[in-house]
Amino acid sequence: MAQPLVKKDDDHDDEDYSPFLGIEKGAVLQEVRVFNDPQLDPRRCSQVITKLLYLLNQGDSFSKNEATEVFFSVTKLFQSKDLGLRRMVYLIIKELSPSSDEVIIVTSSLMKDMNSKTDMYRANAIRVLCRITDGTLLTQIERYLKQAIVDKNPVVASAALVSGIHLLQTNPEIVKRWSNEVQEAVQSRAALVQFHALALLQQIRQNDRLAVSKLVTSLTKGTARSPLAQCLLIRYASQVIRESANTQTGDRPFYDFLESCLRHKAEMVVFEAARAITELTGVTNRELTPAITALQLFLSSSKPVLRFAAVRALNKVAMTHPMAVTNCNIDMESLISDQNRSIATLAITTLLKTGNESSVDRLMKQITNFMSDIADEFKIVVVEAIRSLCLKFPLKYRSLMNFLSNILREEGGFDYKKAIVDSIVILIRDIPEAKESGLLQLCEFIEDCEFTYLSTQILHFLGNEGPKTTDPSKYIRYIYNRVHLENATVRAAAVSTLAKFGAMVDALKPQIFVLLRRCVLDSDDEVRDRTTLYLNTLGGDGEVVETDKETKTLLFGALDIPLVNLETSLKNYEPSEEPFDIDSVSKEVKSQPLAEKKAPGKKPTGLGAPLAGPPSTVDAYERLLSSIPEFLDFGKLFKSSAPVELTEAETEYAVNVVKHIFDRHVVFQYNCTNTIPEQLLENVSVIVDLSEADDFAEVLSKPVRSLPYDTPGQTFVAFEKPEGITAVGKFSNTLRFIVKEVDPTTGEAEEDGVEDEYQLEDLEVVAADYMMKVGVSNFRNAWESMGDDFEHVDEYGLGPRENLAEAVSAVINLLGMQPCEGTEVVATNSRSHTCLLSGVFLGNVRVLVRLQFGIDGSRDVAMKLAVRSEDEAVSDTIHEIVSSG
Repeated sequence: MAQPLVKKDDDHDDEDYSPFLGIEKGAVLQEVRVFNDPQLDPRRCSQVITKLLYLLNQGDSFSKNEATEVFFSVTKLFQSKDLGLRRMVYLIIKELSPSSDEVIIVTSSLMKDMNSKTDMYRANAIRVLCRITDGTLLTQIERYLKQAIVDKNPVVASAALVSGIHLLQTNPEIVKRWSNEVQEAVQSRAALVQFHALALLQQIRQNDRLAVSKLVTSLTKGTARSPLAQCLLIRYASQVIRESANTQTGDRPFYDFLESCLRHKAEMVVFEAARAITELTGVTNRELTPAITALQLFLSSSKPVLRFAAVRALNKVAMTHPMAVTNCNIDMESLISDQNRSIATLAITTLLKTGNESSVDRLMKQITNFMSDIADEFKIVVVEAIRSLCLKFPLKYRSLMNFLSNILREEGGFDYKKAIVDSIVILIRDIPEAKESGLLQLCEFIEDCEFTYLSTQILHFLGNEGPKTTDPSKYIRYIYNRVHLENATVRAAAVSTLAKFGAMVDALKPQIFVLLRRCVLDSDDEVRDRTTLYLNTLGGDGEVVETDKETKTLLFGALDIPLVNLETSLKNYEPSEEPFDIDSVSKEVKSQPLAEKKAPGKKPTGLGAPLAGPPSTVDAYERLLSSIPEFLDFGKLFKSSAPVELTEAETEYAVNVVKHIFDRHVVFQYNCTNTIPEQLLENVSVIVDLSEADDFAEVLSKPVRSLPYDTPGQTFVAFEKPEGITAVGKFSNTLRFIVKEVDPTTGEAEEDGVEDEYQLEDLEVVAADYMMKVGVSNFRNAWESMGDDFEHVDEYGLGPRENLAEAVSAVINLLGMQPCEGTEVVATNSRSHTCLLSGVFLGNVRVLVRLQFGIDGSRDVAMKLAVRSEDEAVSDTIHEIVSSG
């Protein structure tokens, strides 16, 4: 039972009381019995229905018997003439969603209400009927619904129109017959009726672009009087503009209409028009000016919702057109002290995107006072904006790094601290002058860091970057303190970092050796084992053992094997006389399967950037191919691609193909599935046309003897290609087979069959198929150790691009290499960018690529490509791929 309401007094001013406190489903179901009383109490019945609705909306579920019992009890309330109770009855029937055999009980009552003289009955009855009815009943009440659409009462008309919007999803053919009535409702003087009518009419015509265009054209002449309908019209006009962008030249259609809406008396229309203009594809500064002016006026509005909407829209514009927003900077600076923290955060991040170099110091002072007043989620947004600003103005790195250092010492959660650390790491990598101060800030942070993950990652980064600084010795104290003051995980990371300093800095080797000797008696097994390993590697006098270069490379060098692949191989290794061969570990980084992909989000950068993907499937393919005698002479499999679909979903036959790359051969594995139960396919093969693949010659084809229903099978086609050439081409594919009818009762196929063919999609072999994605843990070390003997550097013009991110993505996809250290992520509005790539080319040749991009005011992109590899011919090949791509 519900607890009684308690009157608030001076001792309970801060307490909130709910009328539903302590409600239990069982007790409420007992109260339903009041619906059966001969003398109904409308107020009591309404209270019980309110409790039922509360339980349903809180996630409580009723069993079939409970829902049926409540439903039949509720139907008895139709005898009451109380308006309030009747409205509650309509609500509970909609929420209970009765089954088809129960609907008939209330259909007659609802149809009677739908023709009642009481408008409230009519409107609600229409909503309920359309919610619980099926197609059969809908045809019986269609005439009433069409009449209701043009009813003089706007409540009834809106109810019918909204019901039509919902019914369009389940009974589109019936609703489309209401077009004339809906068109008439669009001319209604009632604001909500016009709004709902326009929404329904557009959905009816949404698959006919010409009809939508005509609708927008007719309404832009001024017939949409409702502000709500006007907002909808602006959205539909924007849609027409986007769809017409590729077919029309010159002026944009309906742009004049959008601009005229900026002078509308309704604020919602003005904002909708401004937002629509700013989101136009390829919008120019001249087209943006009136929209920016309208949004600027909203920045000084007394209404928080308008200020928030305006600053959010300007924040989005600042990502692509920062100069267009600079005129609003003075108004946005006043919003930094806004009581609404969301508005203040957006104002700050927008200012950071649009500010110039001279305003950086002033902004930092304002933001410092602001940071203590907002939650961590807003602080992370500000930190990311500051990182972008520092990359934009690298000469201001001192003040920006000091700001990051100061907030790093303040209280905050893991995500906030990680965002700051990642920002410092990225700035260290991209701005060489910031390395010394940035590393010291990270060292000071780990002294008070409460997060084990961040401490270990900082130590790992410090081990890679610290030895390359002018004075590596100043970091030793910070690292060694972690050995005594932290948990076992951090102590183990500190020991590894010390050993890296000892291996890479000759002057520090004796000192490091002494420090490591003190860790031999550590209480943790891993710390002791690591210490012993590193002491043996460094040697008794602190000198690295010259005869153990492979061990040194493995422990301190750039590991070019994905750690996940190494872990998998070690787990599968069976102890024997043969030692574990690290060269047998697959170096390929496989893409994550579609079924396992997470929701789209920002790519990780900084310390959190992953270096390797999930386990490779090369071993499984290699076992399959080695079991086929015809392929034994092809040698070792180099790479297998991800499956490429050659048929659309839900077709008669499902076919995808995997490309297997060998030194001198390419094998296509066609995975075929017969989706027709009444057919058996035999002698299934794929006929490949090589007219657009001159460098390839077909050497054998291996068909599938039998392909029953829903049983996958593989057919193979093998090609020979010239050695040492990245042969590319397009292959046309035709599925050929003998089809036999299957008796559905016995499951037996007919003896005689008919030859048939099925056209498949074309398939391409591209240059990226000859490259494996292989990451390196430290690109700079790998680049320097590779040497410049076979380095090849050249410059290229990539032509006009939307932005640098598009150009970077295109080159990565062309080469098929693995981005390193998060360099595939391009800062917003960046004018230059450096991307680092790593891979292994056909023949197991390691390749490293350094790409430097620049974009000018006309959006033309230039690129400098530097390649280092273990083979001069491969370095030349990479340049040939880029020049021909």
